[in-house]
Amino acid sequence: MTPTNVDTSQPPISCPADLKALPLEKLPELAEQIRQTLIATLAETGGHLGPNLGVVELTLAMHRVFDTPKDKFVFDVAHQGYVHKMITGRWDKIHTIRQFHGLNGFLLRSESEHDCYGAGHAGTSVGAALGMATGRDLKGSDDHVICVAGDAAFTCGPVFEALNNVAAHTKRLIIVLNDNEWSIDKNVGAIAGYFNAIATNPGFANLHEKAAKFVEFMLGGGVRKLAERVEKTAKGLLLPQSEGAHNRSTMFDEFGIRYYGPIDGHNLPLLIQTFDFLKNQNEPVILHVLTEKGRGYKPALEDPLKFHGLGKYNVETGEVAASDKPTYSQIYGRSVTDFAKEDKSIVAITGAMPGGTGLIVFKKEIPERYFDVGIAEEHAALFACGLAVQGLRPFLTIYSTFMQRAIDMIIHDMAIQNLPVRLCMDRGGLSGDDGPTHHGLFDISYLRGIPGLVHMQPKDEDEFVDMLWTMANYDKGPIAIRYPRGNGPGVTPKQKPQLLEIGKGELIADGSDVALIGLGEMVPIAQQAKKVLEEKGLSVALINPRWIKPLDGALIDSIAKKVKVVCTLEDHVLMNGFGCGVIEHLNDAGVKTPVVRIGWPDEFVEHGSVGGLRKKHGLTVENTVEKVLAKLG
Repeated sequence: MTPTNVDTSQPPISCPADLKALPLEKLPELAEQIRQTLIATLAETGGHLGPNLGVVELTLAMHRVFDTPKDKFVFDVAHQGYVHKMITGRWDKIHTIRQFHGLNGFLLRSESEHDCYGAGHAGTSVGAALGMATGRDLKGSDDHVICVAGDAAFTCGPVFEALNNVAAHTKRLIIVLNDNEWSIDKNVGAIAGYFNAIATNPGFANLHEKAAKFVEFMLGGGVRKLAERVEKTAKGLLLPQSEGAHNRSTMFDEFGIRYYGPIDGHNLPLLIQTFDFLKNQNEPVILHVLTEKGRGYKPALEDPLKFHGLGKYNVETGEVAASDKPTYSQIYGRSVTDFAKEDKSIVAITGAMPGGTGLIVFKKEIPERYFDVGIAEEHAALFACGLAVQGLRPFLTIYSTFMQRAIDMIIHDMAIQNLPVRLCMDRGGLSGDDGPTHHGLFDISYLRGIPGLVHMQPKDEDEFVDMLWTMANYDKGPIAIRYPRGNGPGVTPKQKPQLLEIGKGELIADGSDVALIGLGEMVPIAQQAKKVLEEKGLSVALINPRWIKPLDGALIDSIAKKVKVVCTLEDHVLMNGFGCGVIEHLNDAGVKTPVVRIGWPDEFVEHGSVGGLRKKHGLTVENTVEKVLAKLG
């Protein structure tokens, strides 16, 4: 299906009550209008198109049966919450999604009373929903808690930790397993295979019709006491059967959670009837629904990976404007793959993101040494440690914001044992329109205090490849690199990378009045600030530190001792960031030169364009110059 002439300009509903008032036969028309609005809108703003096209009917059915904000919807990750936003009074603002001062691309408690829980990482919903259900029970209220988790979320350890406690803590919780076989990339591992086995069971062919009749019978059966018969019917209808195992249970039964499904996640009447039935059950239940990621838009169906989350695109073709410069992620994937072809000990690990991290090329060219562990960052770190023990050279490739999950493993398993795992943190720095759950603004602070760990950031693409090459040849312990989302300044890497000396920075220019120390992608801003300050008659030194840890103390000392002001610039929070490291070093060295710091404030930075947010929070040439001049007096 491609975009039609459905009118997307006037919201047909303004709140959940409007949805409930519509005749049932009008709901498919509403679903179509939602899809066309999303397709047309996200073409201009970018966003998570595929996931939202897949949950239209599911979200409509939930709002038809339940009553938010009294009833609580907890969406895992919440990038599939656009439809929920439209239904709950934000349809007329959907064109602002992911824009500065517009709607957030995920759910925020501060954005609407209908958003009971905010999230941007996978695997959080079941535990949070269980806490809400238990809190409800303690208060003695009668609201419902409905958790919506994708099949990919079930590769996360926290989900199973929560499932282990559900039956012990509450009698009423509805968990919706939204099964579309994708996270960002195609799901992998035993859990994905298990769900696929359920969905492809031979008895599934007539499942939808049988399920509809069963639910209609349950809802219209009066007060018949047929518990035993219903139990048998439910088992035979909704659970996977195998030859010789007529009443085989699912793993959810072992957790004390009643399993129903799988059912068609696009069959609105069936979904509504099923939720009407489940809301009256006095036991925790899980409903397995099968949905189609990208439903209703042919380009998204043909390329679910691309349309999981993307920038602006052409509605008719689905094409996205291509950059003439490779991104850091693409350079990373190509470089590590090339290194691995020469060094058989190099292996690559990712957590469900071969495309986003650039490792798709490694996957295609060296599949036997490529490992996608699913959305399981803690396991990924431990797995990398085990590989390192065997003498291999693992490149653990995870976004900065997601590496936060593995901090215990980095300390306890990696650093204490001094294992040479290479931590490659894409999206180090501001992630712009994805907002606070995805900004990589904390990795310096959570890694800086770990003994023996080496950490660095490149100023351009050429230095980036040199750093990767240095990592590939470093076996003394854990080593980390942070690099930004998107393109660099456009410096073509040389044909053969060179090894960098650990802890040795680069003095780009000497000076006697001001020293600017620009980390990574802040070097260009430091260069521009240098030019402005020199126009005012000042002598300005410029340092590319390269190394966050260990700092090049000798270089920084030698320059700091002869200038009047030192200014550090970083794409990271100032609290316990790179600038703090410089201040601590100078203090310990007895150098009293004042230090000005440019970086992100001690708060969670909102979503918006990188340029707009930098301007608001002072990561600019103008603010750098102003602060330096103020300190000079």
